[in-house]
Amino acid sequence: MLFGAEHVRQYEESDGEVGFLRHGAPILILTITGRKTGRPRKVPLIFQEHEGRYVVVASNGGAADHPDWYTDLQADPEVRVQVKADRFAARARTATGEEREKLWRTMAAVFAIYDEYRRTTEREIPVVVLEPVEPVEPVEPQP
Repeated sequence: MLFGAEHVRQYEESDGEVGFLRHGAPILILTITGRKTGRPRKVPLIFQEHEGRYVVVASNGGAADHPDWYTDLQADPEVRVQVKADRFAARARTATGEEREKLWRTMAAVFAIYDEYRRTTEREIPVVVLEPVEPVEPVEPQP
């Protein structure tokens, strides 16, 4: 099974032909800017497309703390996304209220373990909406 940097490498090199599905769920590559280093960081995440936007969950496996990538995008919500061969700039925001609950149900339908994660942590697990920047322009892959 692919994991971490190797997952990202093979996904990017194959335009998602390798690594698009994980645990039966679709994967995108999210590139954020490290809040401490200022350097790009790439993370493979389960996603769902919803009304022209892309939704991901900052579950961190149900841990007590948010994943680093989520903390990074709070500092800089301008991100890059790769879905298979499509690469584009996007702006990230955290869903709240009714929108969050609706999107949570959507994501739990794709990856049921999210509901277990929700039960094992006291924090509210963020649901993140990635909104493509208008106009959508392809972003060159990082070396």
